[in-house]
Amino acid sequence: MKRLTLLGATGSIGTQTVDIVLQHPDLFEITALSAGHNIKTLKKILADIPAGIVCVSEESDALALQKEYPGIEFVYGDEGLCTLAMRSDYDLLVNALVGFVGFLPTLKAIECGHDVALANKETLVCGGALIDRALKQYGRKLYPIDSEHSAIFQCLQGNKKEQVKRLIITASGGSFRNLKREELRDVTVEQALAHPNWSMGAKITIDSADMMNKGFEVTEAHWLFDLPYEQIDVIMHPESVVHSMVEYADHSIIAQLGAPDMRLPIQYALTWPERYDYQLDEPLDLARLGTLHFSAPDYERFPLLALAYEAGKKGGNLGAVMNAANEVANQSFRNREIPFLMIEEIVIDAVHSARFSELNTVQDLIDADTWGREYALERIRSFNK
Repeated sequence: MKRLTLLGATGSIGTQTVDIVLQHPDLFEITALSAGHNIKTLKKILADIPAGIVCVSEESDALALQKEYPGIEFVYGDEGLCTLAMRSDYDLLVNALVGFVGFLPTLKAIECGHDVALANKETLVCGGALIDRALKQYGRKLYPIDSEHSAIFQCLQGNKKEQVKRLIITASGGSFRNLKREELRDVTVEQALAHPNWSMGAKITIDSADMMNKGFEVTEAHWLFDLPYEQIDVIMHPESVVHSMVEYADHSIIAQLGAPDMRLPIQYALTWPERYDYQLDEPLDLARLGTLHFSAPDYERFPLLALAYEAGKKGGNLGAVMNAANEVANQSFRNREIPFLMIEEIVIDAVHSARFSELNTVQDLIDADTWGREYALERIRSFNK
């Protein structure tokens, strides 16, 4: 029985993790979980998952839930997330949070001797150097949940890292993959949220539409697999069937294929090195699919992908600045405060305007995040005057 602490239980990755736990009650137990603001979904989860401690975003929700569930301990806020991460009564932290909020719980879990199954890509985009240092210091491991990184992880099994020529991350192109840049000026939030292949949370779906998410995945791959950016490529693949590939020194390419269902990479992160049955409604049928397509990415069409490479290679505080500005701009677009293409403008200008500094401490990271958010907010306020 593997004991899990699940952060972000009510989100897309979190609820699918719960599905896996319920399918394999003999393998997993969730001892603690966090739920943010979605109290309705939390109550549904608690009907099936007898967690001992739960974190929510607001103190008022924690107090109300404590009265309703006297047998469960409720905590709240960022401090509550760290409280869950620092507990000793679990074997693996599953971080399914979205955004910068996921960084500190990941770091605290590692420092307290826990391995982490990571879906929160911002942890590595913002503070990859700090996480890498902690992993080495405390001898812990990260298991990737993102489908692309899970695919790479699977393709690396049984092979030598020094024989890897490059990693090839596939990209569907998101909601607007068939539109030209001039056609993006007046796109709506609803159009951006209509991803053709994947069912994801709103923030990540918008990040997929402008390829910021793919840029984040390049940075994540750099830290997860300890390879330079020059050995990490992106290829467009609209079907989302080949989840990623690894090319070796002899030019053999190993790919991982599967249905576009996040429960598959989640389960692999939880059960590695074992594989267990999972009941899929529609397993991949290659004969029925018939054809797969691939093409090179257009970095002028998707400038945030190019920016991620630029920021990643320079390092320091730029990843945190990029993520912070993107979080604010992404939310503002969803709030209908700015047009879609202004997300790119704000994020690119933030990275190019930031004063470069090394990332040596958590405070350095917080300072970079704060600067990026304030820069983006000021741009948005100016636009809406």
